[in-house]
Amino acid sequence: MSEKLLMKGNEAIAQAAIEAGCRHFFGYPITPQNELATYMSKKMPKAGGVFLQAESEIAAVNMVMGAAAAGVRVMTSSSSPGISLKTEGLSYMAGADLPCVVVNIQRGGPGLGGIQPSQADYWQATKAPGHGDFHVLVFAPNTVQEMVDLTARAFDLADQYRMPALILGDGMLGQMMEPVSLPSGSAREPVQKSWAVTGHGGDRSKKNIVNSLYLDPAELERTVNARFERYEEIKRDHQMAEEYMTDDAEVVVVSYGAASRVVKSAVKSAREHGLKVGTIRPVTLWPFPDKAFEGLSARAVLTVEMSMGQMVDDVRLAVNGRVPVEFFGRTGGIIPTPDEVLEVIKKLYGGVR
Repeated sequence: MSEKLLMKGNEAIAQAAIEAGCRHFFGYPITPQNELATYMSKKMPKAGGVFLQAESEIAAVNMVMGAAAAGVRVMTSSSSPGISLKTEGLSYMAGADLPCVVVNIQRGGPGLGGIQPSQADYWQATKAPGHGDFHVLVFAPNTVQEMVDLTARAFDLADQYRMPALILGDGMLGQMMEPVSLPSGSAREPVQKSWAVTGHGGDRSKKNIVNSLYLDPAELERTVNARFERYEEIKRDHQMAEEYMTDDAEVVVVSYGAASRVVKSAVKSAREHGLKVGTIRPVTLWPFPDKAFEGLSARAVLTVEMSMGQMVDDVRLAVNGRVPVEFFGRTGGIIPTPDEVLEVIKKLYGGVR
């Protein structure tokens, strides 16, 4: 790794993508992710790549689809309402088994909402990133360094499983600055993809076709079933979570992304007050890291989110009725404070003693 650099989250993702071999970026401006696209507009041409500001989010995602079909590493980014416009393209890419990386730096909603940090796009990312039967990989960093590391992982797994991958951040992580280490040396060489649409060059006699249309229902069912077999492999092999002070915890707090930074401070304060509290932080939101909950011996679980409560449903499924699951959240762009979370922990802790 190289020496540490002080970078804003949005810009760190952009540089990490370039280091991961991404040479094509298509996007459309929207706050609070504009720094990512601006950085790409300056750096991508110098790296020998293509930056293009499309006329709309819909145009941008379809350009991503074309580049992905040609076998190159490609990325787009947006914020909440812009991602909604891109979901048709995401479904088409999933249906055509095309890899790409999409970044969502979330803002408050619904509708235009506000430009402050939010986590209210969890359901969209993990349950309904577009129409039809499909999933996208979803990564939830909580530091600028993780934004770098998970961007590289997103490209690798997207290529390995031929599917879109999503980096789910928020306005707080996108705008904050922290020291990061970037991969040293030159960027990765492009991966050769035998299925890519690149013409009849070389000794290849069979043409490749990228398609998501199957008029025969039996053929479509076979294709979807095969895709879901890959999804089961991802669930088995690629769940990611961080656990902190959970061994003796009587209350476990679950959070992700920016909210998990607040929660960790609250958990440390709870320990100073003599309360046995720990935390589980999902890093992959799809696949959800249910393995991290298998040996849970706590008396109660609390989820903390910057929303009205969306991940809490997956936590309840993972816990499978073994212990009660409660929820605390702020929405509208308001970030919960460690003191607020600590007060909720104290009340819950007192109720399970």
